[in-house]
Amino acid sequence: MTRVLSAAALLPIVVGMVWFLPPLATVGLVGLVLVLAAVEYARLARAAGIGGRLAAAAGVIYLGLPLGSMAALAVEAGREAVLLLLSTIVVSDTAQYYGGRALGRRPLAPVISPHKTVEGAVCGVLAASTVFTLIGAWWMPVLPTASRVGLGATLALLGIGGDLFESRLKRASGVKDASNLIPGHGGILDRIDALLFAAPVYYAVVVAVAR
Repeated sequence: MTRVLSAAALLPIVVGMVWFLPPLATVGLVGLVLVLAAVEYARLARAAGIGGRLAAAAGVIYLGLPLGSMAALAVEAGREAVLLLLSTIVVSDTAQYYGGRALGRRPLAPVISPHKTVEGAVCGVLAASTVFTLIGAWWMPVLPTASRVGLGATLALLGIGGDLFESRLKRASGVKDASNLIPGHGGILDRIDALLFAAPVYYAVVVAVAR
């Protein structure tokens, strides 16, 4: 219940900022997320024994590149492009969670994330592909239907990869959540882990389509 209430409180704020405020507000929001995520990442890296230049370089790639892509999306492609990505990832995460709880039988990556299942992952991919295909018909109509189906599925798969990567980092650090900042969800990293892998690829596609 706490998880649902937190999502119900945060989602309208994020969507409202992206949709109603100028792009610079989204850039500012991304900057805030970057700072909070960097604090969590530094703590996890330190606990996992990753320090110095290696941790800094990995942090730039892991956090800076994806969140920079999100900020660039807001400025270069507009609110629709940002919300299409967010909608796809949020729906995928939700479908994985509830689909896994209802149908999950086979572990997806038992050593890294024991609660993730193949069935949940399939639900997430199907949901993401459906949402991206339908909403993209209005917000990214230049992409053919087949391309939207494929890109939605690809973003979901990248998101799953991002989730597993963060789970591996947390396991190496000996913690369950990146922090307790968001009740029922954990930390900022726990909420954006899927976006971190999906955003750069999505940005590259959006830029290529715009040309």
